[in-house]
Amino acid sequence: MEDKNTHTENVEQNNNITDDLIQRKDAEIGDLKDKFMRLYADFENFRRRTAKEKLDLQVTANESLILSLLPILDDFERAKKTFTEDVAALEPVKQGFDLIHAKMFRVLEQKGVKPIQAIGEVFNSELHEAITQIPAPTPDQKGKVIDEVEKGYYLGEKVIRFSKVIIGA
Repeated sequence: MEDKNTHTENVEQNNNITDDLIQRKDAEIGDLKDKFMRLYADFENFRRRTAKEKLDLQVTANESLILSLLPILDDFERAKKTFTEDVAALEPVKQGFDLIHAKMFRVLEQKGVKPIQAIGEVFNSELHEAITQIPAPTPDQKGKVIDEVEKGYYLGEKVIRFSKVIIGA
């Protein structure tokens, strides 16, 4: 009978050891699953972040080139304003300026450049740079942009040049 008791005790001990091993392995598997899920989440965040950074880089990669072209566009706009309608001999020259200006503006638009609308808008320091204030011609123009000295531009959603404006006081 002693052999049977010893055998039963051995079986119980083996069962306890097996249960302990199973519990430890289950805990270890749980820890590994948790580590895997955290690592996977970190990887997904990294992937999303780098994709966004790559997209932002593509949008703003030509920013310095575009900023150097904007003064040329300004010169075209100033030259267009100097032409008067009563000078018939200069009409072909005016049309040439208009064509060049339109073509350059279309190219910049294709690259994501958009002008900031300023005249008549309420002054916004995130879009406009106030050069000076003048008395408002009408009461409803107080705090609004009266004139634009230099156009501002967006590149995508980013302001790359603020509008230089005159506001009504």
